[in-house]
Amino acid sequence: MSVRESIDAIVHELHAAGVEFIIVGATAAVMVGTPILTQDVDIVPRRTLENAQRLHEWLLAHGAYHRLDLANRRLPPTRDVLMGHGHVNLQIDLGMLDILCELETGQGYEELLADTVLVDIGDGKLVRVLSLSRLIAAKAHAGRPKDRAVLPVLMATLDEQKRRGSSG
Repeated sequence: MSVRESIDAIVHELHAAGVEFIIVGATAAVMVGTPILTQDVDIVPRRTLENAQRLHEWLLAHGAYHRLDLANRRLPPTRDVLMGHGHVNLQIDLGMLDILCELETGQGYEELLADTVLVDIGDGKLVRVLSLSRLIAAKAHAGRPKDRAVLPVLMATLDEQKRRGSSG
């Protein structure tokens, strides 16, 4: 399975499982028209018990384990960690999935909702994706070298979309 097929499968299957989430990170950038590549899917899920349970069951069904565990114990995520505030970097049978309980401190699903756009993933199925302007702000705030490196491309894409009258 190619990286693109992996990303598509993860997004489609999360949607089909009824998980409420916002796509963030490079996958969000790609979905709103930025010409970059990514290897994983980053999401901010809604932190309710019901949604965490749906997500947890889906993750276990896909053999999820913490991929950055140096001891390589292949520990599955717990539902409690999905209700927390940190980042969970997982490997699943479909590829890599990073769960950001909050994009930044105090910036969970509810707080980000107003800064999302709906993107059709086929057959009229819509997923929430962080807007390009909000993604730029998040990348600038994070300040990591990989985030700084992609900022010019994100900003150029936003400028082009504004010039053409597209939203992002």
